[in-house]
Amino acid sequence: MWKEIPVPFYLSVYFFDVINPRDILQGQRPQVRERGPYVYREFRHKSNITFNDNDTVSFLEYRSFQFQPDKSRGLESDSIVMPNILVLSAAMMMENGPMSLKLIMTLAFSTLGERAFMNRTVSEIMWGYEDPLIHLINKYFPNMFPFKGKFGLFAELNNSDSGLFTVFTGVKNFSRIHLVDKWNGVSKVNFWHSDQCNMINGTSGQMWAPFMTPESSLEFYSPEACRSMKLIYKEQGVFEGIPTFRFVAPNTLFANGSVYPPNEGFCPCRESGIQNVSTCRFNAPLFLSHPHFYNADPVLAEAVSGLHPNPEEHSLFLDVHPVTGIPMNCSVKLQLSLYIKSVKGIGQTGKIEPVILPLMWFGESGAMEGETLQTFYTQLVLMPKVLHYAQYVLLALGCVLLLIPIVYQIRSQEKCYLFWSSSKKGSKDKEAIQAYSESLMTSAPKGTVLQEARL
Repeated sequence: MWKEIPVPFYLSVYFFDVINPRDILQGQRPQVRERGPYVYREFRHKSNITFNDNDTVSFLEYRSFQFQPDKSRGLESDSIVMPNILVLSAAMMMENGPMSLKLIMTLAFSTLGERAFMNRTVSEIMWGYEDPLIHLINKYFPNMFPFKGKFGLFAELNNSDSGLFTVFTGVKNFSRIHLVDKWNGVSKVNFWHSDQCNMINGTSGQMWAPFMTPESSLEFYSPEACRSMKLIYKEQGVFEGIPTFRFVAPNTLFANGSVYPPNEGFCPCRESGIQNVSTCRFNAPLFLSHPHFYNADPVLAEAVSGLHPNPEEHSLFLDVHPVTGIPMNCSVKLQLSLYIKSVKGIGQTGKIEPVILPLMWFGESGAMEGETLQTFYTQLVLMPKVLHYAQYVLLALGCVLLLIPIVYQIRSQEKCYLFWSSSKKGSKDKEAIQAYSESLMTSAPKGTVLQEARL
């Protein structure tokens, strides 16, 4: 089960379709509408599994995605209007560059037909599209982008691994089960500006140490977010008859350094509730947050028309069986946004007012079901209940078995006592009657004795 996870995972993607791209270029407030979900079945399997001598195991986990039209609200051929990430990111990178280079870039964008907003299909945005700008940038700035072919938001995730994980097996110390020892050979990353933020803490996000309490927390390292995240206990619950602990994201998960000082290492920061991930995403001005800027500074959602944050739809949670530390049900939701603004000298950016514009949000969900769920229910719920009541049945049976010889012994003693008592009493009565008769014979007149004898 650890190697080939039997739980079906689904990736649900929602896009923010830009309604007024021309107005945005004139400095007006962006308007978006949510499109989706576009649902993909996610398949995971581990390979290159190597058990090491120090109670660790190394592995690569590959993922692949398959579109599920019956679960989706739309098709991969649907067209979405969204910011041109390549153009606007390149413009932001050149904001402080020489004006001559900016003018050359503007000319190059015009020649290639690049604009600030693009109209692409869901499939192209997800898995990549050919763009002449990529070839131009790779030719003159070979180290600017890590990709050489198609550009897509999830192109690097499909049919690829999430890095080499080395985790503890828990054989020698089960409290360390699945804790990450190293990721890609390192025990800490170098994306951030403090040792605390660069630390690789927790597990790889698939299981945690058993015997949890409400004081426990869930910590895991996410290669996509380039950081470790910690979830906190919220409440007890039941999933398909199995008791669970629900863990949720704290309010400080994406808080900026002024609100939560330990997050200062993730800065430069903007409003609280969004995390700048540009340092691990080829310096593009990308931000990570909860969907619709839920649990963030209200000014972020107010700056974009069409956003409606609420906890029921946009909060994340993990339901974990506390005895084993294995997730029963989970839904992790995150949003990717792009910081856009007018850059003087690059005509394609027009008069765009500075704004954090959401691109899309996605939720990874998985729930145990079918034969696997039945096995867990039998072993984790049914059998413990049977054993719980069986101990009282066995205790009662043991008491009965102990009482039988005791009762038998008591009854045997009573019979012996009654027999002894009756025998002893009978002999004393005979002796008394005989003595009484003899006394009468010797002391009374003969007629009297005969008369009393008759009586």
